Amino acid sequence: MESQRSGEHLGDFTATPNLLWLVPVALFIGVLATAIALVLLDMIAFFTNVLYFQRLSLHLVSPYGNRLGWASVAIPVIGGLIVGLIARYGSEQVRGHGIPEAMERILINGSSVQLRLAILKPIASAISIGTGGPFGAEGPIILTGGAFGSIVAQVLPLTAAQRRTLLVAGASAGMSAVFGTPVAATLFGVELLVFEWKPRSMTLIGLASATADALRMLLASAGMVTPQPLFPIPHHAAIAGLALFGAALIGIVVGLASWVMTEAVYGAEDLFRRLEGRLHWMWWPLLGGLVIGLGGMVDARALGVGYDTIHAELLGQLGLGALILLLLTKLTIWSFGLGGGTSGGILAPILMLGAALGGIVGHWLPGTPVGLWSLIGLGAALAGVTRSPFTAIVFAFELTDDPGSLLALLVATSTAQLVSVLVLKRSILTEKVARRGYHVMREYGVDPLETTFVQELTRTDVYTLDPDRQIHSIHLLWGDGTHAHQQRLYPVIDEGGRLLGVLPWSAVRRHHRDASIVGEVMSREVTVAAPDETMRAAADRMAEHQLSVLPVVEPSAGGRLVGLITAEDVLRARRKLLAEEHDAQRLLPHAKQA
Repeated sequence: MESQRSGEHLGDFTATPNLLWLVPVALFIGVLATAIALVLLDMIAFFTNVLYFQRLSLHLVSPYGNRLGWASVAIPVIGGLIVGLIARYGSEQVRGHGIPEAMERILINGSSVQLRLAILKPIASAISIGTGGPFGAEGPIILTGGAFGSIVAQVLPLTAAQRRTLLVAGASAGMSAVFGTPVAATLFGVELLVFEWKPRSMTLIGLASATADALRMLLASAGMVTPQPLFPIPHHAAIAGLALFGAALIGIVVGLASWVMTEAVYGAEDLFRRLEGRLHWMWWPLLGGLVIGLGGMVDARALGVGYDTIHAELLGQLGLGALILLLLTKLTIWSFGLGGGTSGGILAPILMLGAALGGIVGHWLPGTPVGLWSLIGLGAALAGVTRSPFTAIVFAFELTDDPGSLLALLVATSTAQLVSVLVLKRSILTEKVARRGYHVMREYGVDPLETTFVQELTRTDVYTLDPDRQIHSIHLLWGDGTHAHQQRLYPVIDEGGRLLGVLPWSAVRRHHRDASIVGEVMSREVTVAAPDETMRAAADRMAEHQLSVLPVVEPSAGGRLVGLITAEDVLRARRKLLAEEHDAQRLLPHAKQA
């Protein structure tokens, strides 16, 4: 009989010492993702400098300020053409902004990524962004870092769950290397990508992100990358009192804008899809590049990664007219660029659009610098679009190192997320996955099977057998008017109530015409459950052994039978949670009227 642990061995978490040997693997992935991130940023800088300013430099700059005039319109067009060619003849998966593709690898491919994609994605993204594409570098880095994390994991004998964690560790480390935000990158991986809150994932993702940031700080001290924080701003006094209503207002506005951003991107994608059959999708990035080039003539600040423009917004250096023009231009060229299927990330554009919205609303809010309202809008936009409020709060703080904004960020991000989830079924990240036929549930909660114990649902009214009983007498139970035949499994016990074995109904049907007795036919190798273990442990055991019923025995009483637990009881645990969520009751009586 398979022995089970009693409740005194139950722990808060399921992590085992096997997790330790994956720690050095996560650290290595953190180093690898950092190198990839820096190479991608250097490639973007190289293309931008050569094409827009005709100079050789690896300093990351915006196309804003170039003197090419109308000739600059051709640069994004050429970039879109090259990306289309890479997608058609290299890998179609280079199209898109990276994060949904990483989700898809996790959901349907066992967290495995091809080496070809890991190489072509950063090249296509560097060309797309370096030629003026209004995208962020973080999405491609998240996918590329995750791809190399997955490749390392595929070399090792790991489970799909372990490969998933290492993929996300690489993705988060890449994000940390770009922005210098290790805590936010860890939260991003846990909240959005790994689909669980467990030490086995949090530990490895956190260590990989910390490794990436440690390397970034070393390189910053050597003058090789921008020092932290990425967007340094003067420290502001904490927003409190009535000013928090301004933060809530920005949260509402940005929450509604999250719907607009999502609809704009997928509306543009649907518009391009109407060209199917008339124009191959390879040419769509070229058309998107044309829109980008023309948009650059309207406001060149909207081109490229735009970190310098975001910084200017947070410093309050852009006037109301400039913010409105930037908002409209960026939204248009960003949505058409992504809709056309080019390669680039969404986080930096979301930050820019959110900061613009916050600054626009902030011009009518008294008593607080416009730059601070832009910061609040930046965090609210990230929370509203990605539905990851904790990531948004920490991300905004790590980008600016401004503690005075934290309370207002909490209000704005919470409000933006609330509005977003009410007006939009799926986020800009999960919509693409859903369009490919896969649903992503973003609500994480404790499994009801983890909070329900076997003893709560054990059926104690059980028909038992003694080992000397003849089989043919059990077959007669079908017509005796009892419910004994409905058990499908009969525990066999001794005089002291201890479990000796089990007799399934299928064995009764096979032997009911001969002279067999129970003790000769019963199965002595029995998988059981203990009363003080969770229903999750029992359900996992059922699934592992392909069983629909388990005897429940008391280990401390020498294996005394307590009852049976069935697959139907697993559903009873779920119904218990549904009742707690949906059955409204008044627990306190109405106040008596005088």
